[in-house]
Amino acid sequence: MATSTAHAHSEPAQNRVELTIGGMTCASCAARVEKKLNRMDGVTASVNYATEKARVEYAGAVGVDDLIATVEATGYTAALPPPPAAPAPEAASGAAPSSDPGTSDRGASGSGPAPDGRDHELTTLRQRLVTAVVLGLPVVLLSMVPAWQFTNWQWLSLTLASPVVVYAGWPFHRAALTNARHGAATMDTLVSVGTLAAYGWSLWALFFGDAGMAGMTHPFAFTVSRGDGASEIYLEAAAGVTAFILAGRYFEARAKRRAGAALRALLELGAKDVAVLRDGTEVRVPIGALAVGDRFVVRPGEKIATDGVVREGGSAVDASLLTGESVPVEVGPGSAVTGATVNAGGRIVVEAVKVGADTQLARMARLVEDAQNGKAAAQRLADRISGVFVPSVIVLALGTLAVWFALGEGATAAFTAAVAVLIIACPCALGLATPTALLVGTGRGAQLGILIKGPKVLESTRAVDTVVLDKTGTVTSGSMTLTGVHVADGEDEEVVLRLAGALEHASEHPIARAVAAGAAERLGTLPAPEDFAGLPGLGVQGVVDGHAVVVGRERLVREEARELPPALAAAGAAAEEAGATAVAVGWDGRARAVLTVSDAVKPTSREAVRRLRALGLRPVLLTGDNAKVAQAVAAQVGIAAADVHAEVLPEEKVAVVRRLQEQGRVVAMVGDGVNDAAALAQADLGLAMGTGTDAAIEAGDLTLVRGDLRVAADAIRLARRTLGTIKANLFWAFAYNLAAIPLAAAGLLDPMIAGAAMAFSSVFVVANSLRLRGFAPLR
Repeated sequence: MATSTAHAHSEPAQNRVELTIGGMTCASCAARVEKKLNRMDGVTASVNYATEKARVEYAGAVGVDDLIATVEATGYTAALPPPPAAPAPEAASGAAPSSDPGTSDRGASGSGPAPDGRDHELTTLRQRLVTAVVLGLPVVLLSMVPAWQFTNWQWLSLTLASPVVVYAGWPFHRAALTNARHGAATMDTLVSVGTLAAYGWSLWALFFGDAGMAGMTHPFAFTVSRGDGASEIYLEAAAGVTAFILAGRYFEARAKRRAGAALRALLELGAKDVAVLRDGTEVRVPIGALAVGDRFVVRPGEKIATDGVVREGGSAVDASLLTGESVPVEVGPGSAVTGATVNAGGRIVVEAVKVGADTQLARMARLVEDAQNGKAAAQRLADRISGVFVPSVIVLALGTLAVWFALGEGATAAFTAAVAVLIIACPCALGLATPTALLVGTGRGAQLGILIKGPKVLESTRAVDTVVLDKTGTVTSGSMTLTGVHVADGEDEEVVLRLAGALEHASEHPIARAVAAGAAERLGTLPAPEDFAGLPGLGVQGVVDGHAVVVGRERLVREEARELPPALAAAGAAAEEAGATAVAVGWDGRARAVLTVSDAVKPTSREAVRRLRALGLRPVLLTGDNAKVAQAVAAQVGIAAADVHAEVLPEEKVAVVRRLQEQGRVVAMVGDGVNDAAALAQADLGLAMGTGTDAAIEAGDLTLVRGDLRVAADAIRLARRTLGTIKANLFWAFAYNLAAIPLAAAGLLDPMIAGAAMAFSSVFVVANSLRLRGFAPLR
């Protein structure tokens, strides 16, 4: 909430504000900011490292300025999100996003200038990474391959390594300085101290020791013995560690760049401009210029601009993206309609009732943002371990220095041992542990139609025990389909489909399109009707092949023909009971058939539910559709009736997921619509169908590109396998450090052996990650 500072100071009541936090480099930074804010009287704060935002509740004498000052005193930056920009009157469509519902107050943070800032951050990080790789690789190769060590090769290494350490490694040094000023240490501290120590010692050895002499080489030997620090350089360690850790930081930043994409995709669903009636004339204006009480025109196929009430005309409104309701809703004068839904039928005039931040779309945008910010950031395993590991290594290095001085071994031996501890402790393989496994796992996933967004996604997969499935578009096809043809005695099914399909083909109603498409699929070309008339809320009538045909509700057929025969009436009642839509067909004064249209269950859904159960997951069906439809679909795919939640609004979907979490369950959510976006964000693991909306895809953690629910089981298996690989990589990376540190502290670690061991640990991590390429989907 963009609450002003003065207002915050004057009201003793509880206030809420969202701050944009800058300067955080790891999850421990977010924890430090959160801890400092929560120490303030009357303040409750939650800091999300992934979205770089702090959600703060405060009361009493505390104001926004105080909150910002506390964050800045901790070593980071804080600011209120920028207010939404005023719409440009002359821009018919470009002004819409800035004035769209939800961009005011907290919603503004989802679509403000943050993407540009993150693009700049990502570009700068990429430039540093390219510099480190291009200049650092020759340094590593020269140091590791004695045969390539020509005369004075060490001075070329110094020339190439200097920009890597100083320029490419600057983010680590800057973060280490910030941490030091506040008495803290993170992985950045270890990387900075280690690389600077290696670089500084190399400078000393080159300018004041023997390492700068012409003909100096790094002999490669597998012996463990005390070396002469004055003749050894560590430039390959300084350059290599910088490059490896930068690579990990770059991939992490790419994942963070998309943190606000769900909200932006949701806001972009709304109409960009609207045809407002001014003195009986239509005037197209930007959506931001629409006010409560304005009347606007919505033609077939257009989005309804905002929440309102129909004043003129009648139509069918497709609200499936927002509500999950598979059957379009008939509307007429006095009917309420929702912004961002699609007018699927005739022309209507709507009076605006709610605009801006009060609309349902804006409320859903806030739900997505609340769920994203409220979900605890999954700290990387390396960050959690570094809380103990980093300070321990620094203390051990200082202790090594003191012990060697105390033993009277001299400054050279003491500093050699201390620097060796820092160098061998630098997490070279650790920098590859997460990104290599993630790259291979996500690459294999992409081949299988599974997109994994980042390392934070993976930690939830192992513990997931409940999977919530959206119905429309996930378990079912998401569109109306002709599923049954019931003809009266003596009637020909092909004739029924020919006449009904031809008449329905002239209609724009979604149910009519389903009938026409089903008829065309079975028969091929359909004749053109000789006469046609739409009857809003009832159906259509016309002349086809010389027959006076009516297609629509049973009441229409009764009026134009006769009562339906008992068999047809029973078929229609059974269809309605199962949640399908019954369409009656008659011509020339007789009722001829009943067609059933429904949102058909995907052929693969039942097998998908079985596979999810095999993974130990409990499937739950969650839908905005009516209970009859939901129960019928659940029975078809093998979900227990007790695990069906029907007729729920978007905010209620979030509540159902939250209620399951409060019961101790770890919840995965699979969905495809806008109405699922907030629930996907709230769930511990969100799986979005790639055939769905951008808002759902961006709010999810995993995207199933093909829209096949069976892939959900493969996605969870792949995510769990990738997480297991990351954990194995982290274990071996730390095991290498822990095993080698005692040797370094004892002065028994030759630099070449240290380099070889570091390279081996990196190769092992990469090779272990490449095993993910063999992951195979279930057959």
